Amino acid sequence: MYIIRPIKLSDYDSLYAVAEESGIGFTSLPVNEALLKRKINKSIDAFGRDVSAPGNESYLFVMEDVITGEVVGTTGIEAAVGIDDAFYHYHLGKVVHASRELNIHNTVEILTFCNDYTGVSEICTLFLRESARKGVNGRFLSKVRFLFMEEHRERFAEIVIAEMRGVSDENGRSPFWEWLEAHFFSMDFPTADYLTGIGNKVFIAELMPKYPIYVNLLSQRAQSVIGKVHQKTEPALRLLQEEGFSCRGYVDIFDAGPTVEARLSHINTAQRSRRVNVHLDDQSAAQVGELSYIINTKINDFRAVVADVSFDEKTGLAVISHKAAAALNIAEGDAIRYASVKPRN
Repeated sequence: MYIIRPIKLSDYDSLYAVAEESGIGFTSLPVNEALLKRKINKSIDAFGRDVSAPGNESYLFVMEDVITGEVVGTTGIEAAVGIDDAFYHYHLGKVVHASRELNIHNTVEILTFCNDYTGVSEICTLFLRESARKGVNGRFLSKVRFLFMEEHRERFAEIVIAEMRGVSDENGRSPFWEWLEAHFFSMDFPTADYLTGIGNKVFIAELMPKYPIYVNLLSQRAQSVIGKVHQKTEPALRLLQEEGFSCRGYVDIFDAGPTVEARLSHINTAQRSRRVNVHLDDQSAAQVGELSYIINTKINDFRAVVADVSFDEKTGLAVISHKAAAALNIAEGDAIRYASVKPRN
């Protein structure tokens, strides 16, 4: 069985290994000891804080194999982006150049530098190690965030975004960045990506072109990857699209990967989830239960598992096993929030 829980200080070595395995382009987990320890401490502070409105809290979870104690994945939520550091995007829009006299009408795409997503919540830092990529583990890491956000809505904004990794090759070369590098930056993509990951964003404002960029002036290779995701990111994008996320024209300023968004009140898993108290009965849970994503309703002692749940219409209770309850650190009568792994049509 795997559980998902808040990260703790003793998870540093595991987080460092995950950061190394995640590779170039995974900006939220740079291989940097000071930064990773800072992320852990910031997350511990966020889970321990009394919050009534979203601020600069950063929640980082890990997935743990309860048998071996090995940390096999991580996933996170930023309560409100752009509060401490500027949060940049390009927005893909259009301008029209027309002359009635000459009967010429041209529509041209442009990229406009912006901070439009300041203050929204962001789901981020999802990575599952190769050894654990089986069953519903990947979906579990993704969907647990929506259950946590729905349970603790006061901690998060209504708009939720996810920045998707853009196209780059095995050496970390991004066609989009190569064009920017040649004209404005004079630094390679891995360096720019790393500097952003460790919080050094001043160079972006200093060197990024301030005026809209005409897309048709970019190289053909750069144009071809705007709004496209890295091959390894395609499954994650499909998961989010199933939840109701879509792209509204915002792309990453380095690799042009799409940023997708949804309203928390419309996210599929959050809205079909149910908050109920539990009754512990191994036999009933096993015989008539549905495999479900389950969280307890705590914050600092948060736990999540995938296990069978049977809802008793007569009592209004969710029936789960003693093993699941122990993993969730709950007892008879405590509350859970859950959503079936296979939603009903």
